[in-house]
Order: sequence, then structure tokens, then C-alpha cells
Amino acid sequence: MVKASILSHGVGRRKSSVARVWLRRGKGEILVNGDDYQQYFDTEYARKVVLAPLKQLDIEKKFDVAVNVVGGGIVGQAGAVRLGIARALLESDESLRSALKKLGYLSVDSRKKERKKYGQKAARRKFQFVKR
Repeated sequence: MVKASILSHGVGRRKSSVARVWLRRGKGEILVNGDDYQQYFDTEYARKVVLAPLKQLDIEKKFDVAVNVVGGGIVGQAGAVRLGIARALLESDESLRSALKKLGYLSVDSRKKERKKYGQKAARRKFQFVKR
């Protein structure tokens, strides 16, 4: 990808996934880590999550999207890509802010896995209590 063709850039995070997204004018091609997004994301849910900001604004055929995503699982990566695409769209056109905010694509889902505590079996699960 040539630097001059880059329109905007956005970073999205979800759980332990980080997605770096680059937008440029094109015909709707989405590449995730060098593969087509339909091959990379194997579930229909993940594909819908990735396409959501573009489809809702009816601009999926106007931009080519290049994504580099690392960490986490498929659902977390899809959420990170969605946030990255929304932020890149916002950088390219500030007038989309109200629509993206109304649809909830600019809000960060900050939920993380709770850590395991010592003296317990898991984050909240305790060892079985023995009375006698």
C-alpha cells in the first residue's frame, strides 16, 4: 500500500485484541492480515460485526479497508476491527460523528477478563467448603 493512497487510520481495541485499520478510496475490498475478511472471520456473526459501520452508513462500496489485527479470539478481533473502522471513518469525515455515535460504534467496550485470585479456584469461584 502506497502512503499517498491512505485516506485515514484508526485503532480499535476489544478484550485483548488490537486492530490497526487503514481506509482508502476503492471498491469495497476488506483485507484482514492479508486475507479477505470472509476467509479470516469464519463465523457469520464476526463478519456482520466487521461490516456493520460501513453497511449502516451505506458506504461499503466506497472504501478499501486494510486491517492488521493481533491478540485475542475471533469475536474480540471482530469488535476491535469494528471500532477501528469507525474511528478511521470519523477521521476521514467528521460529519459522520453523530451517525456513528448514535449507532454505538464509537463507544469502547472496556470489559476484560477478571483475574484469578489467590485462595480461590477462579476469579470468583471458591474452593468447595468442607464442614467436617
